[in-house]
Amino acid sequence: MKLRRWMGCWGCLLLLSACSSWLGGASKPVAASVTLPPAEPTAGSASEPSIDPSWWVLLADPELDRLQTQLAAGNVNVRLLAARVQQAQATLAMVQSGASPTVSVSTAVGRAQSAGGSAANAWNLTAPLSWEVDVWGRLQANTVAAQASLQASQEDLALARLSAQASLVQTYVTVRAAERQAQVLTQALVAYERALQLTQYRYEAGVVSAGDVAQARLQVNTTQAQLIESQANRLQGLNALAVLLGQEPGQLTLALTHALPTAPDLPEVVPASLLQRRPDVRAAQQRVRSAQASLGATQASFFPALTFNASAGYSSASLSSLFSASRLLWSLGPTMALNLFDGGLRKANEANAMAALDAAGLTYQQTVLQALQELQDNLMLAYQLQLQAQAQSKALVAAHDSLAITQAQYDAGMVSYLNVVNAQTAALGTERALLDTEAKRLLALTQLMKNLAGRW
Repeated sequence: MKLRRWMGCWGCLLLLSACSSWLGGASKPVAASVTLPPAEPTAGSASEPSIDPSWWVLLADPELDRLQTQLAAGNVNVRLLAARVQQAQATLAMVQSGASPTVSVSTAVGRAQSAGGSAANAWNLTAPLSWEVDVWGRLQANTVAAQASLQASQEDLALARLSAQASLVQTYVTVRAAERQAQVLTQALVAYERALQLTQYRYEAGVVSAGDVAQARLQVNTTQAQLIESQANRLQGLNALAVLLGQEPGQLTLALTHALPTAPDLPEVVPASLLQRRPDVRAAQQRVRSAQASLGATQASFFPALTFNASAGYSSASLSSLFSASRLLWSLGPTMALNLFDGGLRKANEANAMAALDAAGLTYQQTVLQALQELQDNLMLAYQLQLQAQAQSKALVAAHDSLAITQAQYDAGMVSYLNVVNAQTAALGTERALLDTEAKRLLALTQLMKNLAGRW
């Protein structure tokens, strides 16, 4: 009941936060109303981590810690997203360069003849300077849009890293669960083979029938097949781990531990602010900010552009007198340009920017709703699996007691061997079901930590 009340209140709080404001900077209200980040990045927002850098330590597994260290440098998808972050950084640098003056040097050599005159040489050396004055904030808006795009790409990289880390944990849990299943099946197989041998002796002595021997052999063969399947599952899990680490399948080896990582306890209360660490939520937020700034830059194109121009240089008919003071030329002054007719291009660009802003806002809203759903699903799943594991632990104790009683009754000649086989099957099935539930609980907890972008 605590979990339901907490999730219901938190869900309402986050939805109200996501839908309580409007998108500023547009010339009309947009369809998606979302909470936007600050128009300018704050001092701490750029360095504030969105993910707990070592969230998996809650599982208390040193081998998992070692694999996570290898993952940071070997995962191909993470390296791909890192390259895209570098592209976004270069784009930001290009956009920022637009606010700086442009200075160039040009030289020209030519020979010309005017009507009725004689041919003459012309030597020119000029250094023009051009600087657009950002009167309407177009350049600043483009810079803000590029900064937001860079931060969004950084969050995409963080999401890829988080997803790879979660996949590594889940695959690692699958490998360890297969090891534990194989160990349980191996122990059961040893007991079943011993029971088959004893049943064979009793059959040769005329104490039991051939049906008891057949039942014992069936139990052995079935368990052998299950053991082979568990061993194959472990090998497949190792191959998946190797690919996650950027290695070829078959290269990775892990020492057998026959133990699952430690499952952390579920918290009774989780701060709502933890959901804001999710990289997908933060990336969607930054893309809204980028679309908002892009719309402002598009609207600024309706106003005249003011450019300051300056030029200095020399012009002479001969190279020897080019740098004489009398040959000095210079010009200085502002230029204002206004596009009077463009066939509706600027209007179309504005409409496109507005649609992009609407789409970014709706994407942000959908991302928040999906984050709430994933969190609630995995929280309830982990809680239910915890209760299920507790019930199965009690069932396993009862199954072992039933097997001991049935074995004693069979030794006393009170029941057939089929009763023993049924009791053995029930005990083994209950133990395997408990292991499967514990593995599922670890997977749900891992997914929950991924939903919260770290530890709670």
